[in-house]
Amino acid sequence: VTTEGGLDIVADTEFYAKFIEDLKKSSILVSAFIDPVISQIKTSKEIGCEIIELHTGSYAVSKDKEQKNELMRIKEATFFASDQNLIVNAGHGLTFQNVEKIAAINNINELNIGHSIVSRALAIGLENSVREMKTLISKN
Repeated sequence: VTTEGGLDIVADTEFYAKFIEDLKKSSILVSAFIDPVISQIKTSKEIGCEIIELHTGSYAVSKDKEQKNELMRIKEATFFASDQNLIVNAGHGLTFQNVEKIAAINNINELNIGHSIVSRALAIGLENSVREMKTLISKN
């Protein structure tokens, strides 16, 4: 079971702020998995996150104009978060067919892609699957 959207940091700010405070007391870097929404980014930064992971699931399941709009949201969120000195990662639903446009966004530090790589590995082996994904990502 996985999330089908980012955490709602804005709606549960007190809960997450306390949780993050406890983690930071143990010198743990904190990342929040959030939707590419400016208010979520601002609140994540305010409560102590150093890293965010932007949820790319809506981009991954959309098509045509809607997908272009989702890609723009992710780009804008990435640039805003970078301006806030946050490390930006992204992931959820990324595949061999849709990863290139996300990988082309400047300032994304890391892409989290698991299911697609492992699924492809069943046909061609893990090493080849990882190699193919790395090739797609590094085109940009």
